Amino acid sequence: MDRNHSKRENALALLIGSSLVSLGIFFFNQVGLLTGGTAGLALFLQRVTDFSFGELFFVINLPFYWLAYTQMGKRFTLSTLVAVSIVSFCADHLTAVLTINTIHPVYAALFGGGLIGMGMLVMFRHQCSLGGFNTLALFLQQRFGIRAGKVQMALDCSIVILSLLVVEPWLIGLSVAAAITTNLVLAMNHKPGRYQVQPPQAA
Repeated sequence: MDRNHSKRENALALLIGSSLVSLGIFFFNQVGLLTGGTAGLALFLQRVTDFSFGELFFVINLPFYWLAYTQMGKRFTLSTLVAVSIVSFCADHLTAVLTINTIHPVYAALFGGGLIGMGMLVMFRHQCSLGGFNTLALFLQQRFGIRAGKVQMALDCSIVILSLLVVEPWLIGLSVAAAITTNLVLAMNHKPGRYQVQPPQAA
């Protein structure tokens, strides 16, 4: 249970974090970039099926809720389900409120990757995730002390490399840069115990 934040703070963080991730994915879609994790798998499958990113992202995450429930608890699982639902919906419907005529691929990769990293960081701090590999990364960090950012980076880069089957090499390069940007944000800002208040030292 998250004892450091109120229900209102957690709800606001979930909304803000999901919105940042959705915007980052929107940037990726504008220039044809991919990413890692279940989001990357959804972007990959979007290219070879008739389903949208949101539909694929929501369905792909369904098997991971059992891990979240058994290892992370009911609250974490419910928050994750809500976050995945928001990202799935917003990523498919942002065009209703946002139109971008031109965006440079390098900017989309770096800024979009940063937005996704910041959104995930906000959710991690409030005991929430985007399901899938995020849940696995948080579980490994809590159980074994392995940094979530490092686990996420390894999985993300693997997904991006597999995407060579459907994406031009230069876009793969930018996608790798985006994945690295996302996970650097996590690796530098989500270290176990870094932000816990230490008890005062005895005189």
